[in-house]
Amino acid sequence: MNRYPLWKNLLIGLILLWGVLYTLPNFYGEVPAVQVSSAKATLKVDPAALGGQVEEALRSAGIGHTGFFSDANSLRFRFAGTEDQIRARDVIENTLNPDPQNPSYIVALNLLSASPNWLTAIRALPMYLGLDLRGGVHFLLQVDMPGALTKRLDSTAGDLRTLMRDRSVRHAGITREGNTVVLRFRDAEQRETGRRAIQNTTADLQLTDRDDGADDLKLVATLTAQAQQTMRDFAIKQNITTLHNRINELGVAEPVIQQQGADRIVVQLPGVQDVAKAKDILGRTATLEVRMVDDTPGALEAALAGNVPFGTELYTERGGPPLLVKRQVVLTGDRLTDAQPGFDGQTNEPAVHLTLDAAGARIFRDVTRENVGKRMAILLIEKGKGEVVTAPVIRTEIGGGRVQISGRMTTTEANDVALLLRAGSLAAPMEIIEERTVGPSLGADNIAKGFHSTLWGFVAIAAFMCIYYALFGIVSSIALAANLLLLVGLLSLLQATLTLPGIAAMALTLGMAIDANVLINERIREELRNGASPQAAIAAGYERAWGTILDSNVTSLIAGIALLVFGSGPVRGFAVVHCLGILTSMFSAILVSRMLINFIYGRRRKIESVSIGQIWKPDNQ
Repeated sequence: MNRYPLWKNLLIGLILLWGVLYTLPNFYGEVPAVQVSSAKATLKVDPAALGGQVEEALRSAGIGHTGFFSDANSLRFRFAGTEDQIRARDVIENTLNPDPQNPSYIVALNLLSASPNWLTAIRALPMYLGLDLRGGVHFLLQVDMPGALTKRLDSTAGDLRTLMRDRSVRHAGITREGNTVVLRFRDAEQRETGRRAIQNTTADLQLTDRDDGADDLKLVATLTAQAQQTMRDFAIKQNITTLHNRINELGVAEPVIQQQGADRIVVQLPGVQDVAKAKDILGRTATLEVRMVDDTPGALEAALAGNVPFGTELYTERGGPPLLVKRQVVLTGDRLTDAQPGFDGQTNEPAVHLTLDAAGARIFRDVTRENVGKRMAILLIEKGKGEVVTAPVIRTEIGGGRVQISGRMTTTEANDVALLLRAGSLAAPMEIIEERTVGPSLGADNIAKGFHSTLWGFVAIAAFMCIYYALFGIVSSIALAANLLLLVGLLSLLQATLTLPGIAAMALTLGMAIDANVLINERIREELRNGASPQAAIAAGYERAWGTILDSNVTSLIAGIALLVFGSGPVRGFAVVHCLGILTSMFSAILVSRMLINFIYGRRRKIESVSIGQIWKPDNQ
């Protein structure tokens, strides 16, 4: 009656063992580390070659590390103390970046878990800690919406010039004046023709007439309110995506990047020690430029000799010879609507397929038609420095807005370049208007207070249960400890971020979890009062309390899911721990406690009494 089959006991035991293993890394703390990541989109981190180079440099400097870890984007070296960490950072910086003005790699200070390698091998990692527990830096960024609007209007003015030329509409000039684009005409007929051409092409512009004389007829174009709102929303989303991609280089665990208000973005980077490096990463830009190659005989030789011709710049094609590129930009990444990795249809080499907007497609078609047989350089501009990704020869006119970049790149590089072109540049400029640093000591103090509140809450609950329910109270306390163990293990497995609200949810979970055991124990008491045998009372207590426990936990879970879906920031952190705590509490309160009771009472054929505290029976009249 009160026995679990062997497989169920083994399964519960394995789950508890899993909880112990995945909870352990949280007790080892963190140690200083140095992280190495690529500073250029076209330069990949090779763990084998780069790791060997760094280890040799550290060995020559007499600096020993306690662990070497790598992933797809970075290398991390763990050290015993802060002094070794700082010395190692300087050695690695000098080794990998001989030219400080043009660094190839980002070398940043970081923190890593001090857990043993055998735990790391089974992916048993500690929970991420939020800014309030770990320390770090908080930025509030202001997005320059007027700048984004100006950029859009400049682009619109260029589009209108192209449109007027394609439709053979004579005009006296197109300029941007403030937040409007003004088209000048000599006669009303041409102005009306231009109006119809614009209205048939786009619905984002609102057109009004303005006459400053018989020969000075103007058509004033302004962005509609809907178009301006769409532009603002796009600027915020694009900037948030870009910041996510850049912050990955810092190795920040679970950064917080979210919109605040209409034009601000909050960035929280827990555990970041090098604030200057973080600000440098956030301010990076990466844009695409298309320029023509100067193939004038003797020009390249003169540039290599130090006499760069006027209007040109000297670059080196990636993995290839030097190139002389004209300064005039034919096309920019603003005209890019999509970038996807793929393969060249003829050579089957990795390639990046670009899609241009309507204006960009027209410009690219005209340029390629007029420059057949010449070379076109595609540059990636990052942090003010340009790099020629490829410089193909134009074989024929390219129309339709589909462009391919190929040559001298691997599949991984094609993926990285496509990602950077899709979300590598900021849609609008940003500036840091608030910067706040949370010191590690304050975070440690918060952790200590949160730990003590949870610990003493557990001790108080366990003491009450043991006094009031005797042996069954001890079992309930053990089940409550198992619940806390499984909750921490689950949070560690999911690599969730623990914040102060999360600790509050953990303490609250303890109080809610014990409710299930209180219901079970009181149900067993009720059965005993009604005259049931001890074995039957135990079985009936667990079975009949199950429905009530399920109902109460489901309603709490619904509330937690609502907080998770509709909340943000600290509220979501609270909701995650709350929901996971409900699931672990049902497992521990019912299965773990029942298994322990079965071990104590289930193997005895006849029981005279059970140790469940004083059973109050009504007086018999």
